[in-house]
Amino acid sequence: MRVLRYTGHQVKDQVALLKQAAGDENGRVRLEVITAASWLDKSNGLAILNEVAKKPLDEWMVHAQEAAVAHLNGRPVEEKKEMIVMNELNGMSPEFYAKGKEIFSRDGYCGTCHRADGQGMVNSGFPPLAQSPIVLGNDEALIKIVLKGLQGPMELNGKKYDGQVPMTPFEGLLNDEEIAAVLSYVRNSFGNKAAPVSPDKVKIIREQIKDKKGFYHPDELLSKKEK
Repeated sequence: MRVLRYTGHQVKDQVALLKQAAGDENGRVRLEVITAASWLDKSNGLAILNEVAKKPLDEWMVHAQEAAVAHLNGRPVEEKKEMIVMNELNGMSPEFYAKGKEIFSRDGYCGTCHRADGQGMVNSGFPPLAQSPIVLGNDEALIKIVLKGLQGPMELNGKKYDGQVPMTPFEGLLNDEEIAAVLSYVRNSFGNKAAPVSPDKVKIIREQIKDKKGFYHPDELLSKKEK
């Protein structure tokens, strides 16, 4: 494919060979085809890219394909923006949701252990947030966990966690609005759907537990169903 890309002017059946390779089972071959097609004239290049797209594009090919199509059409690559539908966010504003996502994604914060997709790192002892009864359950318990942290063994969705590594307490790192935003984001992401958390609720809980020392233990907060 690279030979066809760089020396196509010396190969009379360049286009036909690229079209044939566009259906190759190996994604690496098809990625090379996409790149080579972007060097051709618009008609032949787009025809080859259409053939490539008849098979699933992996995470490397999809961006190359978009760039090649844009190049052949003489336009810049369109920037994809996350679309947030209000009625899917239980009344949250897109700005509040976006704020929660930004906090979640900060280095050393939620996504570091629970991962960007909310699936956690089960083998390392970090439970998932997706479809978690803790996340979808009592928001008061969830607020307390975020404020003071959590440590201790528990079982979640049939999987046991020894709880030796505690969850970081965020009471000194995030204000009431920030905690409400990130919890509302988590409760409405990764397939979750639950009522958002209000800053006022966080403020009330923060005041109620201000004198508590140390981490919460799962037995203090979680019902049998949630655990």
